[in-house]
Amino acid sequence: MADVVDTAESTEAATEVVDLNGEFRFKVDAKGRMSLPAKFRKVLSNDLVVTRNPKDECLYVFEPRGFNAWVAEVFEDKFGKYDSSNDLHVRLRRKLKARAKDVEVDGSGRIMLPSEAREATDIDKDVVVVGNTGYFEIWDAKRYEVQDDDTDLGVLFG
Repeated sequence: MADVVDTAESTEAATEVVDLNGEFRFKVDAKGRMSLPAKFRKVLSNDLVVTRNPKDECLYVFEPRGFNAWVAEVFEDKFGKYDSSNDLHVRLRRKLKARAKDVEVDGSGRIMLPSEAREATDIDKDVVVVGNTGYFEIWDAKRYEVQDDDTDLGVLFG
């Protein structure tokens, strides 16, 4: 009976969404590595997935299960579900999966940001790491400031 409880608990834990909050500023080193916020390292595994956001504005970083859940959610939001017999769905999912790279958190709490992803999102040296529900974002600092300045929270509360 204990095995069943342990399995149920581990399944439940695996489906929990990691909620990450805050804004942090870091530098990307010459090799493309970036430190993670200490509070993120405490709740994330050492295996992560880095992908470009759909508009190539920033990078999204997920737990592997979170990335797969995000891909499924994209198809659910747009088409109601993923249909493996639909050629367009297959091609779109392939492209999303091809853009994603598995990375590991090293012993110093850093991750490697893939060079093609950095180039596509104009990430060079100064970055802003922003928490989100289920993932976090990595922005070029200047691009983030422009985006943040152009975002009016009054739309939600006005």
